[in-house]
Amino acid sequence: MSEENGHKTINGKAEKCPYSKACGGCDLQGSRYKRQLSKKQKLLNELLGEFGEVRPVIGMSDPLHYRNKVHHAFKRDRSGNVLSGPYEKGSHWVINVDDCMIEDEACQCIIHTIRRLTKSCRIKIYNEDTDEGILRHVLIRRGFSTGEIMVVLVSGSRKVPDLKRFISQLVMIHPEITTVLLNINHGKSSMILGPDREKLLYGPGYIKDILCGKTFRISAKSFYQVNPVQTAVLYSTAISFAGLTGIETVFDAYCGIGTIGICASDHAGNVIGVELNPDAVRDANINAEENGIKNIKFYNDDAGRFMRRMAKEGQTADVVFMDPPRSGSTKEFMSAVIDMAPSRVVYVSCDPETLARDLKYFTAHSYRVKKIQPVDMFPFTRHVEVAVQLLRTNDAAFVK
Repeated sequence: MSEENGHKTINGKAEKCPYSKACGGCDLQGSRYKRQLSKKQKLLNELLGEFGEVRPVIGMSDPLHYRNKVHHAFKRDRSGNVLSGPYEKGSHWVINVDDCMIEDEACQCIIHTIRRLTKSCRIKIYNEDTDEGILRHVLIRRGFSTGEIMVVLVSGSRKVPDLKRFISQLVMIHPEITTVLLNINHGKSSMILGPDREKLLYGPGYIKDILCGKTFRISAKSFYQVNPVQTAVLYSTAISFAGLTGIETVFDAYCGIGTIGICASDHAGNVIGVELNPDAVRDANINAEENGIKNIKFYNDDAGRFMRRMAKEGQTADVVFMDPPRSGSTKEFMSAVIDMAPSRVVYVSCDPETLARDLKYFTAHSYRVKKIQPVDMFPFTRHVEVAVQLLRTNDAAFVK
């Protein structure tokens, strides 16, 4: 086996992941990386070409093992062996995965250790059919620049026998682990983490990472992009699209833990970040403080409602960053943007289809698309991120 063109190969032929058919997570398994990028480019041209030229997709020099957030569900086979992996597509059947081509290798190694320790420490694996057992999932996050690792054990019960010995052995084998949490999830939904209860078992309860020269604190439930190499490319592109000169008021919608707003703060007059997740807002405020940033404020609120209140009070923003979920933005939020009338909107999208829908709304309401730059954040999958620069049609910058 060798590496060729960003793909594992055997005798020059692209190797296909043995789990891909059941897993369904990687739609483009078996295709060489250049061909994957070509497929994405073609799709983007079809979906977004009506709005302007779609620049070539920015790919990775090494697209393997990029995913620094790894989740596995657990099960036991008939012989009592502990297995783990993702759910089979469209079901709750756990596929045993020993070596995923996109998951971080350090995270996978820790999962293999957890499998062994659950047996020696006699920690029962949860059985979804009988609603018996304890350990349901594990979620692992690794800071790409810092190397710090968070392990979140998801249990159906707060009482886990022999847990102290389990954690002691785990961190002894893997000293790179800096924090361990126990999340309690009694629910029977597809949600990995329970909504409320969390117990700190080891370390500070969070990890840190460095992105675009800024340090970020990441909690278990906070959103943080899973491909750190390409995230730096994406955010640098988005900030360049904002055209900041150091005096602008910037509105960062769906701001999460403040990554885009904090990275843009050095180039802006002041930044306002709005996020609905209170855990993320807490981390965002800490991140601003730890980076010594004075010109940014974060608010726990719905971005559309917050922006409408700003407009009613006569407040304005020169630039709006928006990084909505895969479902895209809402008409309520986009109409609030149009009412405020910023000169520039930078839309960061993880779904080209919902992006195309939202761009139609913006271009029907006094905005035009100037630049479209795709960034391949998710090699081997059909997903791709896109940064779009939108300018008001009466903005002089549009004719430059």
